Formats: sequence, C-alpha cells, structure tokens
Amino acid sequence: MSEYKTDNMRLNEFENALLAMDKMAIKHLLMNNNDAVSPMQQIEKMIVPVLERIGNGWEAGKVSLSQVYMSGRLCEEAVDAILPREAPSRVSTPPMAIAVLEDYHLLGMRIVYSVLRASGFNLQNYGRCDIDEMVSFIKRDGIKVMMVSVLMLPSAIQVSELTHKLKAAGCKTRVIVGGAPFRFDDMLWQEVGADAMGYSAADAVGLIHRFAKENQA
Repeated sequence: MSEYKTDNMRLNEFENALLAMDKMAIKHLLMNNNDAVSPMQQIEKMIVPVLERIGNGWEAGKVSLSQVYMSGRLCEEAVDAILPREAPSRVSTPPMAIAVLEDYHLLGMRIVYSVLRASGFNLQNYGRCDIDEMVSFIKRDGIKVMMVSVLMLPSAIQVSELTHKLKAAGCKTRVIVGGAPFRFDDMLWQEVGADAMGYSAADAVGLIHRFAKENQA
C-alpha cells in the first residue's frame, strides 16, 4: 500500500508542476524518478498518465484549455530532452501525421500533437490544410494513419470528400477524426467515412497503439 501511495504522490507532484508551469520541478521529478530504468518507462509511468489526468480535468471543467496546451508543450520539451527525436526507443508506429482541415483554430490539434510527441511517438504536423493539400502530403510521405482535427461542422463534413479522394488515389490510410462536431454527434465520424474518432488526446494515444498493432499483424 505504501508503494502505491508513493507512486500516487509522485504523479500528483508532477501534475501540480505541469499546471503551475514549473520547469525546474518538472525536470527534477523526471530526472530523480529512480523507479524508471529507461526514458520510455519514465514516459509511460509518469508523463502519459498525468497528461490523461489533465485532459480529464479539462473535460470536467477543472482545468483550463491553456493549461492542457502548456502541459502538453512542457512534456514534449521534456521528452525531447530525455528521448531525442530519432532515438531508437521511441514508439514504433507506421508513418502518421496530424492536421487541421480547413479551420483556422489549431489549438486542439496542437494539444494532441504535443501529447503524442510526449508519449514517445514520431509524427508529421501538417498544420492547416485543404483536402487536396492533405491528400498530396499523405501520398508524398506514405502516411498510414492520418489524424484530422476540425472545429466547425462544414469542415467535419468535408472529411467525407477526403476519405473518398484517398480511396480513389489508392491510399490505404486510416483516418482518425476529432473535434467539437464529432463530440456533438457521435455517429458523424462513421457518416464521413473515418476509421475512428477520438474524444481527447488520451484517446488518440490508445487509437495509435491499436492501429500500430493492426499494421504489424
């Protein structure tokens, strides 16, 4: 029981440090976590669960969106320090990317990108794209998993055109969607031909793991 309390206290301290944007405390907690024998274990035992907590806090109205965003950015910086971008220990996944389709609000996408990077994944960030640009990037980079973020309903509906164009181009790309329209209508992702929908950045981590396993099968 005491070991559980120690682990839980460490997670609480790390969560508080992130929400307070205390870089010194964040570095101290990561560098002095003696239970983690590798950088990836540090990520899996501390960073991922705490980012999930913070995301759940936002869903419950207890954490601001800016705190979610900054927590993701701070963890991304920390991971890049202990696990360089090209480190062989980074999570092995098929080529993947993230982008905003037609919208001008990039914050939601940036949060998911930071959480995935902080979870040890490598992925392309295409920023804001229209459909033809996204299809072109996917073909150029051989993307197998494409995460699409939207804010407005018209952009969500355009995912249907994206999935049709990808099929027409012969791309066997899994499309994961997220954003307000898909949370309001939990069947919309199927109607536009997406392969999955994530409610949160934590959902994205689970979906990427699932698709990576399927790709290896």
